[in-house]
Amino acid sequence: MATSYDYAPLFRSSVGFDRIFNLLENAHRARTISDWPPYDIVKTGDDSYRISIAVAGFASDDLEITFQSNLLTVTGKKQEAAQEGYLHRGIAGRPFEHRFELADHVRVHAADLNNGLLEIELVREVPEEMKPRKIDIQAETALPRKEVSPQIEARKTG
Repeated sequence: MATSYDYAPLFRSSVGFDRIFNLLENAHRARTISDWPPYDIVKTGDDSYRISIAVAGFASDDLEITFQSNLLTVTGKKQEAAQEGYLHRGIAGRPFEHRFELADHVRVHAADLNNGLLEIELVREVPEEMKPRKIDIQAETALPRKEVSPQIEARKTG
């Protein structure tokens, strides 16, 4: 049983979180997509990741990797080989598509096909202006102060 969530009430009380709601909706839709071929996602460092997809029987010409707007798409479609006299065909060669939503500033660094594993190296490169920076605290006398004009008191009449 698939449960659908309505995010409309959250849209009314939030500003600038549209991408998060889109991610939630896309993640829910992606569940219905097949998990074949199997894959691993590994964090290899503070700012580096690796996606390994088991693509036994696929050649590099049968695979396509595209990256656009934080969406990494890996598709595979085997070239039709001449029909041989298979008695049993247990190695799956059906077409597939995997989609991975990547965080901001994550880019594809490299891809390699070796021993039936497609390995995609990802790196997070946060721009300097987005990195946290330390703000020095200055002594109170170093900051310019506004001159406070003396208050004129009114005479009492009386």
